[in-house]
Amino acid sequence: MNVGRDELGQRSETVRRANLSAIVRALHEDGPLTRSELVTRTGLTRSAIRALIGELATAGLIVEEGAVHLGTPGRPSPLVRIEPRGGVVLALEIAVDSLAVALVGLGGAVFERVRVDRPRGHSSVDDVVADLVELAAGVGVRRPAVGRVMGIGVAVVGVVRREDGLVSMAPNLGWRDAPLGERLAAALGTGVPISIANEAALGVLAEHRRGAAVGVDDVLYLSGEVGVGGGLMVAGRPLIGAAGYGGEVGHIPFDPDGAPCRCGSVGCWETLVGEGALLRLAGHPAAGGRAAVEAVLAEAAAGSPPALAALAHVGRWLGIGLAGLVNVLDP
Repeated sequence: MNVGRDELGQRSETVRRANLSAIVRALHEDGPLTRSELVTRTGLTRSAIRALIGELATAGLIVEEGAVHLGTPGRPSPLVRIEPRGGVVLALEIAVDSLAVALVGLGGAVFERVRVDRPRGHSSVDDVVADLVELAAGVGVRRPAVGRVMGIGVAVVGVVRREDGLVSMAPNLGWRDAPLGERLAAALGTGVPISIANEAALGVLAEHRRGAAVGVDDVLYLSGEVGVGGGLMVAGRPLIGAAGYGGEVGHIPFDPDGAPCRCGSVGCWETLVGEGALLRLAGHPAAGGRAAVEAVLAEAAAGSPPALAALAHVGRWLGIGLAGLVNVLDP
């Protein structure tokens, strides 16, 4: 097979971009590294690392600092660190009772973060998108010098088709087949890539990259508020499932004679351990929100039998003792 010069050039450019990406990813995920450590992490030669670091420094994506003495023979190796303002992501979160927005730089640096409570009835896709656009605009005004926004990431309490951000099901928001990605792209009008995923699926990824599960390749992550979500990592890779249902543990049916669930089924785990179940058993309105949960914890601390019974019930279905459950709810 004959390979033309143009194709060779394209392949060469593809390799160069992949190598640049490997260096940025290593520094973004692992923090500052010496040139020698980058050689080991990426498998690139020293001369390739030197040339690529020069490109990245010129682009404002990395900074080289003084040489580090490693206690080994040879010249000390310069330390390379990511420049947080070299690339910024707008992070958005859609929960049942709140919305959040943050500006996050390379290396995980958080420049700005805002969360606002919102009424549960104000949950149509268009309403949520309008509120997010307003929040994002406010953050941009307060932090005008953090760098160019290179992408937008969205976490939502629902099952998401990642190709286009369609939320196929979000029972606690009342959404079915909601075109969130399309509406956000039109409303924000930035032209940068938008990535949308389930909040628990992103939660397990965050814990694996920067939290309690660093260095652990098999992880089960549970998140519980109004609903119950789950995220899975198997052999260091996210397990999402064919249609995004891989971590939807909250809708596993446990009690065929139980309460109806917002998903349309009966006796889901969420109906037994979710916020609504806890509040209802403790004698509070099921839609009381975080303030009502805090009231239940205060009542339990004071020895209230209904509050203690409610916590014991939820703890049984979670397999957590009472003391452990209180720590989870009120860390």
